[in-house]
Amino acid sequence: MFFNKIHIRIRCVYLFVIILLIAVIFKVFYIQVFSYDKLKKLSDSLYSRKLPIAADRGEILDRNGEVLATNITTTSLVLIPRQIVDKEQVAQDLADILGVTYEEMYRHVSKRESIERVHPEGRRLDYETAEKIENLGYDGVYLVKESKRYYPYGDLLSHVLGYVGIDNQGLSGIELQYDEYLTGEDGSIKYFSDGQGSRLKMSEVYEAATSGVSIQLTIDIELQKAIESELDNVISKYQADNALIVVQDPQSGEILAMASRPAFDSNDYQNFSTEVINRNLPIWKTYEPGSTFKIITLAASLEEKTIDLFNDTFSDSGAVNVDGATLHCWKHGGHGAQTYLQVVENSCNPGFVNMGLKLGTNTLMKYIRNFGFGEKTGIDLNGEASGILFKEEKMGNVETATTAFGQGISVTPIQQITAVSAAVNGGNLYIPYIVKSLIDTETETVLDVTEKKLRRKVISKDTSDLVRYTLESVVANGTGKNAYIENYRVGGKTGTAQKVENGHYSTSSYILSFIGFMPADNPQIVVYVAVDSPHNVTQYGGTVSAPIAKNVMKSAIDILEIKPSKEGMPKEYTWLDEKYVLLPDVKGMALEEAKKVLKGFNVIYSGNGDKIAYQSPEAGMYIKESGNVVLMLN
Repeated sequence: MFFNKIHIRIRCVYLFVIILLIAVIFKVFYIQVFSYDKLKKLSDSLYSRKLPIAADRGEILDRNGEVLATNITTTSLVLIPRQIVDKEQVAQDLADILGVTYEEMYRHVSKRESIERVHPEGRRLDYETAEKIENLGYDGVYLVKESKRYYPYGDLLSHVLGYVGIDNQGLSGIELQYDEYLTGEDGSIKYFSDGQGSRLKMSEVYEAATSGVSIQLTIDIELQKAIESELDNVISKYQADNALIVVQDPQSGEILAMASRPAFDSNDYQNFSTEVINRNLPIWKTYEPGSTFKIITLAASLEEKTIDLFNDTFSDSGAVNVDGATLHCWKHGGHGAQTYLQVVENSCNPGFVNMGLKLGTNTLMKYIRNFGFGEKTGIDLNGEASGILFKEEKMGNVETATTAFGQGISVTPIQQITAVSAAVNGGNLYIPYIVKSLIDTETETVLDVTEKKLRRKVISKDTSDLVRYTLESVVANGTGKNAYIENYRVGGKTGTAQKVENGHYSTSSYILSFIGFMPADNPQIVVYVAVDSPHNVTQYGGTVSAPIAKNVMKSAIDILEIKPSKEGMPKEYTWLDEKYVLLPDVKGMALEEAKKVLKGFNVIYSGNGDKIAYQSPEAGMYIKESGNVVLMLN
């Protein structure tokens, strides 16, 4: 019996040891498998440290690869407080170099942190400051690489590009909209230290930073320079409250150039107000569009066949009464009897009232909404507005009439240029966009390409052809003459919109606009110009904005290599215009005969002989009355 009890006890002890051993094995297994990562982090935190290496943001490029936003390497101050022996001396020396108080710097060097970043005084140090700190040679004081955003063109395209904060995060524009792509992955230098924080003589581990993705825009920087120069000129000349220009490819929706004034320098954003920085006027500003909106009424009327441009007539007395409200034409006394083509050429408000009432409220508003008004276009920039339209159920004849000539509603410039692009490109409403592709910075491999996106078909190709013809006639014979370019086919429409002040239309403040396109038979660009309240000038879109658009289009001729044409409408010149005449063909003529034909021109000869082998410009082109003609003799 006694031995049986001993045997049972031995078995119990044996069982207990086995269970204990199983528990230990299980615990070791749990630690090695399930708790490994956690314990390793705790272990690493005791003896390993990391000095951060900031990653470069991806670059921003124009459509031809020109760099618009890049990075420059700077250094920043990082402290490891446990390694600093004489904290008082280090704090004093660093305070003297960085221009901060001793107390402030002492707080940094005495913090109970494994790594302390001196912010903001120690960020993005210049070369001289960094060299002074490096020469101190103190333990625990480190200079690490940091990337600083740099914009080579300063304030050019600033609202589109945006800017980044001190921590390299995008805060507006493309920098904000595509921040997740542009932001890279930071690297580090990993080293080991003992319990006192002193650096151990062990191998360091270098983890390279990974740069962000680069972004290529649809912007052409040369065209951008041209519009920015025009904006500077208009602000300087007219002291306007603000101004903007947008250039779009109507065949795709690509934005080729976009700018506004006032602008800011993305390199120095701290010195500009948030109001200036955050207001990208081409997508943010809303206002009554005025007569440029008549293009939509025209397109709708032609599509619905409620008017015939050439055979139907309208008599303008200078005003029209609609349900007791008198709506005036800009020309006192009116234009008299006109075809509807002339109604458009003359930008006759009563004529467009008639067109709007012929369409009716529901049909007119259907086309306006189909052309994209009243909703965001979807452009890939932050801060876009939607504009304001009348609610159809609250519209009467008066609201329909004023809407037909662009009054009483509110639109954005990006809506306006996108809608007109659809009116002249064959009737296709595209979603505007400004990012062309995403590119891997390291390998330069294209990761993604933005394709044009059709939102909807708004009018037929035949209607679009008629719209283009009509707007080319506006530039050749109507209110848009100041945008005419000899030997090129230009279409367009002026706009002069009264501003609303204190609930009433101002008689002295206007937004003057012009929207034009070229070539008129197959548009490659659409240009929209709007100038808010210019001073010391007659306030008409045709006198202020049309010449600006003309200058932009003349720049585009060279930049985009737009070919001249002999098929355009001849301009009706006035005594104020610099007159151009059609150059006759003298090739093959005898020299004396050619002299008679070219009488009045400044003829320049090249070569020898008595017959003309070649002439420049070629026959059929328009040149100034006393312009140069070069003749090559045989």
